[in-house]
Amino acid sequence: MRTEDVLAAIATGLWRWDNASGTVTLDAEAARLLGLPAQPATLSESAVRSRFHPVDWNEVDGIVNLAVAEGTLAEVRLRIMDESGRVLRTVRSRSKPIASGESYLLIGTIQEVAEPQPGTTAAHPSITGDWRRSREAFLLDAGRALAEARSTSEVLRVAASLSMPGFSPDGLAVFGVAGDRLTIIGHHGHNPGDDGPFTDMALDMDYPAADVVRHGRAIYLPTPQEYRRRFPATWPLAQRFDRQSWAFVPLIVAGRTIGAWMAAFKHPVAFTPDERSVLTTVARMLAQALARAGEAESERELSLGLQRAMMPTLGPEIPGMTVAARYVPTGGGLQVGGDWYDMIPLPGSRTGNGGGRFALVIGDVQGHDVRAAGLMGQLRIALRAYASEGHSPDAVLSRASRFLYGITESYGVPDPYGDGYEDYAPRFATCLYIEVDPATGTLDIARAGHPDPVIRTADGTALIRATAGGLPLGIEADSDYPTTRLVLDPDETIMICTDGLIETGGHDMASGWTRLRPVLEKHTGDSLEQLADELVQAVHGPSSHHTTGPLVDRREDDIALLLLRRNVGGVGTAPPAAVRRTALTIAQAEPERIAGARRQLRELLHDWADEEQVDSAVLMISEMVTNVLVHTDGDALLVAEARGELGTRRLRVEVADASDELPHRRRPGEMASSGRGLILMEMLADAWGVDPRGDGKSIWFELYESGGSAGSSAE
Repeated sequence: MRTEDVLAAIATGLWRWDNASGTVTLDAEAARLLGLPAQPATLSESAVRSRFHPVDWNEVDGIVNLAVAEGTLAEVRLRIMDESGRVLRTVRSRSKPIASGESYLLIGTIQEVAEPQPGTTAAHPSITGDWRRSREAFLLDAGRALAEARSTSEVLRVAASLSMPGFSPDGLAVFGVAGDRLTIIGHHGHNPGDDGPFTDMALDMDYPAADVVRHGRAIYLPTPQEYRRRFPATWPLAQRFDRQSWAFVPLIVAGRTIGAWMAAFKHPVAFTPDERSVLTTVARMLAQALARAGEAESERELSLGLQRAMMPTLGPEIPGMTVAARYVPTGGGLQVGGDWYDMIPLPGSRTGNGGGRFALVIGDVQGHDVRAAGLMGQLRIALRAYASEGHSPDAVLSRASRFLYGITESYGVPDPYGDGYEDYAPRFATCLYIEVDPATGTLDIARAGHPDPVIRTADGTALIRATAGGLPLGIEADSDYPTTRLVLDPDETIMICTDGLIETGGHDMASGWTRLRPVLEKHTGDSLEQLADELVQAVHGPSSHHTTGPLVDRREDDIALLLLRRNVGGVGTAPPAAVRRTALTIAQAEPERIAGARRQLRELLHDWADEEQVDSAVLMISEMVTNVLVHTDGDALLVAEARGELGTRRLRVEVADASDELPHRRRPGEMASSGRGLILMEMLADAWGVDPRGDGKSIWFELYESGGSAGSSAE
């Protein structure tokens, strides 16, 4: 029997399309399917084209060109039209293009499509263009949804919600591999407990998913009979679900089969090449999404483990004080970096039993990678050890600097891997160490290149407290770290943080402080935890998008934050008055700290009603401190205190020294560079005076915000 007769018996015709001559040769069955007399014919291309729906013809041209370019089979669906424009039937054409220069010869078959087409009913068969457009739209949506999934559960939810064009499955299952076992990662369209027999199966079992994983090839089972014939051992497991067709597709990532995806259908599916293409594409995207989600979950688990190991708890409650802390890893990657905080009980402490001294530490190792986290862990342990030995704050930082210098100086040698595998340059760390005495509120602070602390006074005013400092840890083997002593009054809070809280969002130190200050001052209530959350939200919350800084570089940085408040009625405390104060010692060898004193006074009076009075106060303290440094051999102790309600406050500034010589009025000449201190105080202060003390003297002045009556002069 001739091939043409065999094909005609199954309603399949042959055609030959010669692009060079512009002719199409049809056998009798092909002519019949195109609505022509059932006899062989050679027609012009335009004559054949008139038999196709114009939309279909546009699709055919693109598909054929792609098949010619790739040397693959061209498969299309076409609507056949009669002279009146009515659709007679839909046919499927499968053709093999043979290229010859710029022309080609297309040889293939035409067969009437009897089964319902994807996305349609039998009464309204789909056209190639509609099917392809719906398929492409579906794949774009599926790819976007799977790419956005961040966890395995999200990937499985997306997979379960996929509505494939025309042949959506009603049952899905994703199988994974654990050693030599096949497990179910997730499923959809089944009742609870239905996955029991499939949860833990041997890879050598006669089951389609296991076969797919073993061989890496998809298995399509269009009928229950086909399933039973190929997998008789496990057919009883699938039979009870009353499904008609199954597709088992491998999940492959980087050439490795990581599992299998099952799509099961209540209605028969022929698994045409188009349908198989959709299923294969979805499986590839699903495999990539699962691999990404698995890596992300592994990183998150490692990150959380590192955080739990490296970030200490704040320990037992401190009588008379409240502590709150936050760590926000924003550096990317494993979400760990070089920022840390710690709270260390000191020798002789009775924490949890009447209070005792403890240390607060905050620091930042250079970098945001795993190596920075490792150095941070080593440095934190070293600081704990030195503090626990009872060393003073300056000695703790000096030893820590020597320790970090010692373990990083070897990193200056060439990369041992010889390929730039890791940055082996030495690294440094900034650090702030505070020794706290809860009974007195005394804070002894040593600082190594770290941002200064901030004090929130009892009336809500937030002030940066300048402290003496040294180089960051690890820069030099031997570094000195002078200590600054502050007293935390009742209801005052000290904030220490890493630069990420200040500079994240394109800020520098100045603009970052401008952003944080209102958060500190507007906070109401006694909850330090709430204040910590508000500070982090100011940097990372919705409002942070409206407070970006002036710098172009808006990279985020890790954040460590510690808040310490001395409670009202705590150990050794009394109810607070409406007062804000600052104190500063200026040594003979540090005249440059006069500028810091002026800056602190302006911070203290940032909301003072009369700006001219602020200028006057700054001028007077400059004169007072300079006189101490010029005319005595000792240091100057400056104490400034603003007391009272807003608008009616009184500012009192005292500068004390150890000299017994009292200041006296002089009459400076026109060109004199000194001698005007007392004259300025008489002119600018509402009240002033000099108080002798057993070990020196104190000169003071007062300003009244309301401009009230002046006090006495030179009492």
